Amino acid sequence: MHQRHAPVKVFLADDSALIRDRVAAILSARAMDIVGQAKTPQGSIDGILAAQPDVVVLDVQLEGGSGLQVMRVVRQAAPGIAFVVFSNNSGPAYRKRYLVEGAARFLDKSTEFDQLARAVADASRQAVR
Repeated sequence: MHQRHAPVKVFLADDSALIRDRVAAILSARAMDIVGQAKTPQGSIDGILAAQPDVVVLDVQLEGGSGLQVMRVVRQAAPGIAFVVFSNNSGPAYRKRYLVEGAARFLDKSTEFDQLARAVADASRQAVR
C-alpha cells in the first residue's frame, strides 16, 4: 500500500469560526496541516487555489453564498483537490447534489463529527496530485 509521508493539507471553508476552530483542532491532532480557512465563497476559492490543499472541508452555507459555488469553480481550476462536505444542511437533496458535483463524502455536523478525520484521510488518498 502506498504510504503518504507528507501530512495531508486541508483547507477549511465554513462560515462559523467556532466550527473552523473545532475542525482544525481535530484534524491537527491527526497530524494534518490546516493550510487555510475562509468564511465566504470568494475567500474560499482564492484561498484554496493559492494553498492547493489535498482536501477541502466545505460547508453548504457560506457567508454570502454556497459551498457549491466554491466546489464548482475549484474543481474546474484544480480537479485534483478532494472535497468533504461537512454541514448541518444534510437533507437528501443537498447530499445528492454535492456528491453528483464530485464531493468525496458528505457528513452531517450534528451526527457525523466523529467521522470527519477519517473522511478527510480517505479523501486525501483520492486526491490527484
